[in-house]
Amino acid sequence: MINQFRKLNPVNLVFLLAYTFFLRIAIFRETHDQLNFDFLEPFARLLINIDLDHAFTPYTNIFIAALLVYVQALIFNRVVNNHNLLAKPSFLPGLMFITGTSLFMPFMILSPALLCNFLLIWIIDKFLKLGKSANSITTIFDIGMIIGVGTLIYFPFMAMLIMIFLALLLFRSFNWREWVAGLIGFITVFFFLAVFYYWNDNLSSFYQIWRPLANKFPSVFKINYNDYLVLIPVTVIMILASLQLRENFFRSFISTRKSFQLLFFMFIIAAASFYLKPDFRTWHFLLCVPPGSVLLAYYFSNAKKRWFYETLFVLFVLSIQYFLFV
Repeated sequence: MINQFRKLNPVNLVFLLAYTFFLRIAIFRETHDQLNFDFLEPFARLLINIDLDHAFTPYTNIFIAALLVYVQALIFNRVVNNHNLLAKPSFLPGLMFITGTSLFMPFMILSPALLCNFLLIWIIDKFLKLGKSANSITTIFDIGMIIGVGTLIYFPFMAMLIMIFLALLLFRSFNWREWVAGLIGFITVFFFLAVFYYWNDNLSSFYQIWRPLANKFPSVFKINYNDYLVLIPVTVIMILASLQLRENFFRSFISTRKSFQLLFFMFIIAAASFYLKPDFRTWHFLLCVPPGSVLLAYYFSNAKKRWFYETLFVLFVLSIQYFLFV
């Protein structure tokens, strides 16, 4: 199966679509109660007051989520190939993206984090272009605005602001205008939100938006480890990919090295940003899928022993299906 997706063959578009729904057999078979879908954070509904909580039946919700994941996978695949992050262009990034978004049941329904992944993929593309542009102030400003829009959808997305400064450290020489541009772009979005609050004579509530920033990072976690056993094969593949990346690190182009460093930091920040949402859900970690998928795809793109990597991938998929059904 991996060999098939190592080729940039148009027929893989059909295989990816079939694979997307294959991984969702378990959730389609279950009997579902009403699945709520919060399109925006409560503080942003003053701007767009659309109630989608009960707009879809459970199966429509799952079906639309699957189509969105498929579209995201194709966009993500193109971004990774355009920036030459792997040995050669392939459909492996899309394959790993769809696999990553199928690890847990909560990943397979409509959620704010799922919508934010469109913005995250867009941001990744813009970050990877920083080293190739002579003047990046406009790009950084755009990234700040995208992060602002993403924060309206899902508050922890604000943590991606840190990525602006990390990307500038990696790809650009110091220019204070670039460092300020991202913040101005972000503030612009919330300036208009503040104006709406002011017009509605509710400016005091605007200040409440920022209360989660004062949260202390939790020191105690309640985790049911049986729910996360499916991450064992993911961890194994990531370790193998890291070893392979380390072996090839200094043979790669400098831009490729910096890109992987950027994606590593993005993975960490996306995972840690859950503390900005006191009542976060498992689907929050969908934000880790785009940067993590690149590392998974890197391993399968560079692995040499076919019998080993094909068997490893089959076991990976079977473990996902097993834990989804049980």
